[in-house]
This record gives sequence, structure tokens and C-alpha cells, in this order.
Amino acid sequence: MVMTGSLLMEKIVSLAKRRGFIFPGSEIYGGLAGIYDYGPLGVELRHNIKQHFWNRFIAERDDVYGMSAAILMPARVWEASGHTESFADPLVECRVCHGRFRADQPTDISAHEEWHKHKKEKAEWTQPTIFNLLVQTQLGAKEKLENIQQSTVYLRGEITQGVQVNFKNILDSMHPKLPFGIGQIGKAFRNEIAPRDFLFRQREFEQMELQYYIRPDEAEGKKQFEYWKQFAFDWYQSLGIQKDHLRLRQHAEDERAHYAKDAWDIEYNSPMGWKEAWGIHHRGDWDLRRHQEYSGVSMEYTDSDTGGKMLPWDIECSGGVDRAVLFTLLDAYREDELNKEVRSYLALAPKIASVKAMVSPLLKNKPKLVEKAHEVHAALKKVHSAIAWDDNGNIGKRYRRQDEIGTPFCITIDFDTLGETSELKDTVTLRHRDTGEQERLTIPEAAERIRLAIQ
Repeated sequence: MVMTGSLLMEKIVSLAKRRGFIFPGSEIYGGLAGIYDYGPLGVELRHNIKQHFWNRFIAERDDVYGMSAAILMPARVWEASGHTESFADPLVECRVCHGRFRADQPTDISAHEEWHKHKKEKAEWTQPTIFNLLVQTQLGAKEKLENIQQSTVYLRGEITQGVQVNFKNILDSMHPKLPFGIGQIGKAFRNEIAPRDFLFRQREFEQMELQYYIRPDEAEGKKQFEYWKQFAFDWYQSLGIQKDHLRLRQHAEDERAHYAKDAWDIEYNSPMGWKEAWGIHHRGDWDLRRHQEYSGVSMEYTDSDTGGKMLPWDIECSGGVDRAVLFTLLDAYREDELNKEVRSYLALAPKIASVKAMVSPLLKNKPKLVEKAHEVHAALKKVHSAIAWDDNGNIGKRYRRQDEIGTPFCITIDFDTLGETSELKDTVTLRHRDTGEQERLTIPEAAERIRLAIQ
């Protein structure tokens, strides 16, 4: 059974905390809205998603370079990018309780008004004001500075600008030829008015992006935009998400960001409705042109064949790591009946599952079984490091625990493995998560089955 609606979100939030995927940030001190910490299983899942992005978008390609830019950036960067002027949401405040909401979210406002009605009150609203989302901080010994503005910096509101300001450095150090891309993964920060929906809208989050630079030509721009739109869609589906739960939607002209010539979203059909998972934006030469103007440093690309100079156009592929984690968990959650018992499990794609396989002795009080199980566990760790050990409780309970965290395979060492039946010596029982089916394999066959599944 595939579950939908708000109940699904509640189950995922509960499972994520109970099983060590995601915790409320600094929970023992009451937490912070829009801030979450990743536990042992969550950090593995997030790492696997990031690695999958890095492999497909960067490492496996000869035309893309990787980098990692700093989080802190001068105020001038964000003036050039347009964020200090345009990176904002409309804010309204309830005069009765002083709750603050985004003026462009009528559902939230209606729900708040209903809450006041139940208290036999009427909500009264201020006029909308523009609220900038950049998080500002100060660096240095401010009291000794002649101009305090010299110490004003921002935590980056997006990771894109770290690539843009390093464009000339990549040209000078790597000597790439157009078209080429620069990709990175990193933290970003936004002072969201109303963070909500678990990992969907946070104040601290992680992004994975590719900026792909092309010649400033309309035909080339259209071709590359269509290519990367499909590439990104195929990648998102490869996380194991069902195809009919994803769609591509073009932004209306009045919906596009200030830098976009064209913009499309990959959206996921979540319990909150269709929500943005990934963006593909045609940024034109907005960023390079603005940074050239504000810094006084040339961002032009010199054609090595003709000597001609140009400001390339940029096709951007950008997605939230945390949103990918959330949508992957939502899409993978299942409930069914197995062996006359109701169970819940995560049908995670093996390549991104936190644990690839669990090794277990049938009985933990039999030294020879335990010794052989440890031997098999050590052998499988050579295939992948994320091979778990579990000897707690009966075998059925162990299977249920692994199902719930999305482990694709469970491997049991029993008395046949030890050779009491000669033809089954050095074989193990391999159990499949989704069906509960079991098969008898040699240890090398089990290792190969796991290796192929996680590619």
C-alpha cells in the first residue's frame, strides 16, 4: 500500500526521528524553526544522494569541473547579483498575536484566521512589507573599523554566486573550451518568514548545482536548455522516485526570478501538493555581466581559435539536497502485510539506501554461527562499507527493523552455512526487502548480487 496525504508526512517525520535519520535541531534547548540535524542513517542517505549527483553531473563528464566555494561572501557580491534588492518575500503581521506570515501564502493566512475564529477573535493584518531573506553577519573588530560596512558580510542565500565569482579563476587555471560546466554542493541560508513542511522549507539547507556555460547564441541556448532539462529529470527519477510523481512545469513570465530568461521546475507530487524539487534556469549573461560591472574585473571568455571575446550564457541546474532526501523518503514509504503481519518499509533504491545489506547469525548464542557471520560480514564490507551487523532479538524482528530503514538485503548465516548439509556449506540465505522472498546463494554470489544492485 502506498500512503498519501498528511498522514504520510506524519509517519515520515516520526520514522525519521525514531530510526536516526533526522532530528529537530538542538532539540534539548527547544530547537530552532527550520533547522534540522541528520542522524547516523540520515547522513548516509544524504551523502549517497550527493554522491549520485556528483558522479552524474560532474565526475563522469569531461566538460564539467567541480569546486567548493566559501559560505561567507562580501555584501558587494549580493548587490551585484541583485539579491539585496530582489531576494525578498512579502511579509504581513497579525496585529492580534503578532504572528508573521508570507503575504503570498493565502492558505497559511486562512488557517491563521480560522484559528482566531475558534478563539472568538478576528485576525487583523498589517500592510505587506518586503522582507529580505539574506542572513547578514559581521566580521572583524568592528569598533576599530573606520567604516563599519567593511565588516558586513552575508551567509550566502544560494551557492550559485560562489561559482560566478570564480569564473575567471576557472578560465585561468583549467583553460576550458565552451561549452563547459562548473558544479558544486554546499550550504545556503535564508531567513525564511515561515519555515514549514519538515525539510521542504528550511533556514539552513544544502544545494547541489551545475552552472553550464555556452556561447551566447539563441539556437545553442535552446538546445542546451532542453538537454539539461531532460538530464535533470532523468537524474531525479533515478533516485528511485516513481515517474508519475514527477512533472516539469514552466514558470510564467511574472513568476521568473530577476535573472531568468526561461525557467522550469521539476515538481514532486507531495502531501503538500505539487512542490518544487529542482530548477532549470536560463540565466543568460546576467551574473557574469553584473560581476564584471561591479568588480571591474573582466569576465569575458576568449575564443582560442578566433581570439574573439564574449560573455557566455549560463544554463543552471539547481536542486535542494534536503528536498531530495524528503521526497525520496516520502516516495519510498510503504505499508503491506507480510507473513500475516502488517509491516512498514522504505523501498529505497539500493544505490542510495543508508545500509546496503545486513548480516546476521541465525542465533547469537551459538559461537560457530557468530564466528562465521562475522567472517561473511567482513567479506561483504569489501564490497561496500555500509554493511550492517544485527544479532539483537529473533530473526523476524531483525528483518522488520531493516525493512523500516530501507535495507535492500538481509543475509542470514545458519547451520547449513557451517556445512551440516554438505551441499549447502558456505551458502547463505539472502532475503529481499520488498517481497520478503529468500534465496540460497554462495557467499561470492551474495556479494555479487549486492555489488550489481548498488551500481
